[in-house]
Amino acid sequence: MALVPFDDRDGFIWYDGALVPWRDAKLHVLSHGLHYASGVFEGERAYGGNIFKLRAHTERLIQSGRLLGFDIPYTAEQIDAACKQVLAANGQVEAYVRPIAWRGSEQLSVSAQATKIHLAIATWAWPNLFGENRMKGVRLGIAEWRRPHPQTAPSASKAAGLYMIGTLSKHKAESEGFDDALMLDWRGQVAEATGANVFFAIDGELHTPTPDCFLNGITRRTVMSIARRRQIPVVERAIQPEEIKRASEVFLAGTAAEVTPVRQIGELHFTPGQITETLLGDYEALVRMSPEEVEQRAPI
Repeated sequence: MALVPFDDRDGFIWYDGALVPWRDAKLHVLSHGLHYASGVFEGERAYGGNIFKLRAHTERLIQSGRLLGFDIPYTAEQIDAACKQVLAANGQVEAYVRPIAWRGSEQLSVSAQATKIHLAIATWAWPNLFGENRMKGVRLGIAEWRRPHPQTAPSASKAAGLYMIGTLSKHKAESEGFDDALMLDWRGQVAEATGANVFFAIDGELHTPTPDCFLNGITRRTVMSIARRRQIPVVERAIQPEEIKRASEVFLAGTAAEVTPVRQIGELHFTPGQITETLLGDYEALVRMSPEEVEQRAPI
């Protein structure tokens, strides 16, 4: 299937307070966000016209900006409304939603405190990251790059620059025939995949790495809430690579990946099983509920 470039599509993008035609949503090549990665973003999904966990995503976007030293010039209520507005303008009920905020072009140096902060929101059709047959499980290579120490990068922020090593790791994994890569942290402990959190079913419990140097995903917390509702014990802890072989099941969780089983990590093989299938089914049912039901059933 031929790729459709993102700069050559129909529709609308919400840009600094107004809807603009998709092809007119442009920024200058000397924008600080492009050169110095002073940008933050969110990944959200709309199901049946409702954006899943919208306020949680919006609040994280605002906090991500603050961690990078800037305030997005819109309230959470305004950002929520803008997300819904562009979704409606594009006539979509099933869609991926991408808000992004960045420093503009007023200054182009390391110091850029006089730059204007921009905000744009786009929506487009995007099915599950790994396709409709994801229950067979995806294959993960082992990344060479590692998630950095939290004193060397703003790891609690969904910041654009933090995804550079994810891209490098995923490209290498794909070149080796894998779907994605499992990343370790600076200590050599299991961290996450390149854009999704990871869970391991071990002896009837659900184990997941403590997010002390990578993003504590909204889908991650949602899945943990669903598991606890199912009376499945959830354990957040440091996980060493040699412990992976103890797992009977492995899956990824993220907005793009949703809940996706893993059938291989490096030389280890796994069979997607009952825990993964149950949580996947519960998650797919949850995202179709009203926002009020979602918060009642899976608070995070």
